[in-house]
Amino acid sequence: MRTVTALSVVVLASAGIGHAVLSSLDSDISRVDAFKDMKNRPRAGDGMNVLMVGTDGRDRISEEQRRKYQLGGAPCHCTDTIMIVHISEDRERASVVSLPRDSYAETPGHTDRTTGEHHKGHPLKLNAAYAEGGPQLTIRTVENMTRVKIDHYLEVDFTSFMKTVDVLGGVKICTVQPLKDSYTGLDLPAGNHTLMGGQALQYVRARHLDGASDLSRMKRQQRFLAALIDRATSSGILLNPLKFRDVARAVLGSVRADQGFGTDELLTLGRAMRNFSPSSSEFTTVPIGQMGYKVKGVGSTLKWDPVKSKRIFDALREDKPLAAHKPKPKPKGPAPVRVPVDPKQIRVQVENGTRTAGLGKRVDDALAATGFRTTKAPRNATDRAVERTVVAYDPRWDQSAKSLATALPGSELKPVKGQGATLKVIAGADFKNVVKVKPADPPQESGTVVRGDEVVCGEE
Repeated sequence: MRTVTALSVVVLASAGIGHAVLSSLDSDISRVDAFKDMKNRPRAGDGMNVLMVGTDGRDRISEEQRRKYQLGGAPCHCTDTIMIVHISEDRERASVVSLPRDSYAETPGHTDRTTGEHHKGHPLKLNAAYAEGGPQLTIRTVENMTRVKIDHYLEVDFTSFMKTVDVLGGVKICTVQPLKDSYTGLDLPAGNHTLMGGQALQYVRARHLDGASDLSRMKRQQRFLAALIDRATSSGILLNPLKFRDVARAVLGSVRADQGFGTDELLTLGRAMRNFSPSSSEFTTVPIGQMGYKVKGVGSTLKWDPVKSKRIFDALREDKPLAAHKPKPKPKGPAPVRVPVDPKQIRVQVENGTRTAGLGKRVDDALAATGFRTTKAPRNATDRAVERTVVAYDPRWDQSAKSLATALPGSELKPVKGQGATLKVIAGADFKNVVKVKPADPPQESGTVVRGDEVVCGEE
């Protein structure tokens, strides 16, 4: 999750700032010999592949910040985020593939960096490779699993994340429902927000907002990274050498990188990426074939889908987009309103609460047209003198009810205990039309590919 800042290094270089400005920052980067004596590696493809890992690094955060942003506990110096960032050969696209930390993995033979003992290859969770063999074993394990050759290595911690967001002046995030997580202290009301460093860290760390846990957190990380790119490329920061230097220093001062990732690479990449934008980026997570895959001595892991994951890594090797670009159709009429629950997941029974013939069918058809799962069998309500349209719902499905009510302007929400999962719309005399709605977030399934401009805040 902290590695979102590392991608900003290559984006922020796009101003083509003079060599002298970046050369002064080269000494700020801690170096690691991540590729020492590595053999039998995959064949190199086109473009550039960067393996980015996030470490907790909380030992460098002040006591005040720990308390304020609920960063208690001892630092583990472990990796809980692992990503491959592919920059295309023409420097017009960035593809970000998240590798879940609990992925089932098998290491190649190696020497334990702590005990000095030589180990044969063995199964483990992917994030455990760092503890056994540091960056080298992590890279070798990832290359063995993906057959994608890694060109550069970046390691980022809490500190660089917070500093970078602060120097950028904050990052804009929007949410259609309140976000509150007692574990991280995140407390955001619905609406648009500009998050500074500490609050942004809470936003990307939160994983107790709903039952989706890591899947929801992954979506927020994608949304935040796209928003960070949008902020960096649209605010004029890239055209201000002094501001650019401050942002680069905030990132590089808390980064460990391989010895070959330096000023010249930043400048070359930066000059080619002047027009980089959220629409130039795409995000996905390795498709999971089996959740809770039990491994003796390792525990419960996530096993990748061999066929679907191969397609992802083939695309990286062949320097192709992860998904075919589908141009957005020009909207007809007002833009859809974002709602917390996808209409496709909401089942609706429509009733006509008036004496107007055909009103029930008209409401049913209109709701179905915007995506709601109507029964397609509207009926007459017991009360035929309803003035105001009612959305009756079981309190357990309150978010679905809010989404449905948004599509029916002026409607009244009425909780009915025990009603069940099907929501009821009683059309009243005030009914005029159904407003088009769409889900606020992209689908949660692993392997879903989204573009950056699909997850940044829109204008609607």
